[in-house]
Amino acid sequence: MVGGTNKLREFEIKAWIRNPNRTPKKLFDGDGLFLQVTDAGSAVWRLRYRFAGKDRLFTIGHYPEIGTKAAREARTAARAMLRENRDPVMARRVGRAEAVAASGNTFSECAEAWLAKRKMGWSASHYKTVSETLGRHVLKYIGAIPVSELAKNKKLVADVVERLDDRPDTARKTRQILEGVFRLAAAQGKYEGDNPADAAREVISRRALKGRRAALVTWPELGDLLRKAKAANLSRAVYVAHRLVAFTAARMGNIVSAEWKEFDLDSNPPRWVIPRRKMKMKDRWHDHVVILGPTITAEIREWRATSSGAGYVFPAIQGDAEFISHESIEKAYRVTLGFAKKHSPHGWRAALATLARDNGFDRDAVEMALDHVHDTEIVRAYDRGERLTDRIALALWWDEKLVTAERGGA
Repeated sequence: MVGGTNKLREFEIKAWIRNPNRTPKKLFDGDGLFLQVTDAGSAVWRLRYRFAGKDRLFTIGHYPEIGTKAAREARTAARAMLRENRDPVMARRVGRAEAVAASGNTFSECAEAWLAKRKMGWSASHYKTVSETLGRHVLKYIGAIPVSELAKNKKLVADVVERLDDRPDTARKTRQILEGVFRLAAAQGKYEGDNPADAAREVISRRALKGRRAALVTWPELGDLLRKAKAANLSRAVYVAHRLVAFTAARMGNIVSAEWKEFDLDSNPPRWVIPRRKMKMKDRWHDHVVILGPTITAEIREWRATSSGAGYVFPAIQGDAEFISHESIEKAYRVTLGFAKKHSPHGWRAALATLARDNGFDRDAVEMALDHVHDTEIVRAYDRGERLTDRIALALWWDEKLVTAERGGA
C-alpha cells in the first residue's frame, strides 16, 4: 500500500478477499472509501463521511462488479455533492424515487388505479367522498412517494392517520382507504411485505378501532344537540341538511347529493326515494325509500320555497362543486357545536338503530330503513318486501320522539 488517497492495489484486494482469516476487517483506500466483507462473504465498497454534523455511510456497490476505478469515481462524485451541501444518500433516494415515479408506482398513481377499480361498484356520491378523503388527508402528504418506499417506512403511513386523531371516524375511514390502495399495489407487484396500513391501526383511538362511531344514544343528549344546532350560527343549508340527517338517519353522501326530484312531499306518507345508483350498496333490486315524518316534511317544504325546487337540494354556493360537502356538516358538529368525539352526523344512524330496537321495533324494519344488509343471502333472496308498514310507524315514532326531546321532554 501507499500513503494518502488511492492506497489499494488490485492484487492486495484479491489476496485479502481469498484469505478466510483476513485481517484487517476493512481495507481503506483513503478519503473515507473502504472495502468491507459482509457476513455473506461478498466485498462491498462503502464511503464514510459527515453531513449536518453526523457520521453517514454511503454504500457504493459490490466488488468486483464495481471495480477500484469506479469506486473512486463514486467517491469523487459524492465529495462534490457534499461541497454543494447535498447528502449523497438522500440524493440517491431521490433519484430512485424519481425513477419509480416515472414507472407509475407512486402512491398517487396507485390510489388512482384503486379508485378506478372500485368506481363501478360505488355510487357517485360515495366515490366522490372517498376521492375527497384521499385528496384532503392522504395525497398531499405521501402522494409523491413510491409505495415501495412507504412499505419500508410505515411511520409515514401511520403519521397520515395520526393527524386525524381528534376525528376517529375519519381516521378509521382513511386507514381503510390506505389499506385498500396498498393491497392492490401489492397484488400488482409494486411492493413486497406487510401492508403498511395495518400497523396504523395502533394510532387510532380505541373507539374508532372497534368500529364505534361517535354517537349519542339517549333522548336528553339528542335533544340537547338539536337545541344547540338551532341556536348556533349555521348557514341555512347546513342547518337544514343537519335536520334531514337527524330525522332520516340517511348516509351523509345521500344527504348532500339529494335532488328535489327524489322527494315526493305530497304522497301519503311523504317520502324520499334515493336511486339505487346513488346508494353505497348497489347490488339491491330496489331503490331506497326513506319515509319522512311530519316535522322534517314541513321543514323541507319550507326550504324548497326558498329555491327553484329543481336540481340539488343543497347546491354549493361557490367553487366547482355541485353541492355542499359532507365535511361542512361534520365540521359544524365537531367545531361549531362542540360535539367532537361525542356525536357525528353519521351517529344518527347508530342512535336510530339503538333506540328503535330498545323500543321494540322489528329488527329487519330498522335495518331496511338504514339500507343495511339484513339476514342471510338466502333469506334476502326470498324476502323482497320493504316492510313499509313497519317503517312508516318507525318514521312517525322517531319524528315524535325527536321533537319531544328537542323541547326538553323524555
